Amino acid sequence: MILAQIQTQPQPNPLAAFLPLIIIFGVFYFLLIRPQQKKQKEHQKMLDSLKRNDRVVTIGGIHGVIQDIKKDTVVLKIDDETKVMVDKSAIARKKEE
Repeated sequence: MILAQIQTQPQPNPLAAFLPLIIIFGVFYFLLIRPQQKKQKEHQKMLDSLKRNDRVVTIGGIHGVIQDIKKDTVVLKIDDETKVMVDKSAIARKKEE
């Protein structure tokens, strides 16, 4: 009798077991991954638009004026006689004048 009752129970839907995981992944994508990708694209666009005499700030907090731009590096003029070569990716933002 008990054996017959166990065999007649319906099997749970396997999709219902994975539904919470799918929802969590969707939330992470729209709240974390997608905004980060958008910010990365905007930063890359800013780096591509850099030109000579732009005022910039590096990720280390150094303020300077671009004197020369190469493929992956930028020469910043910090003071009248001080120039520093930094990676292009180390530039955090342009300073608006």
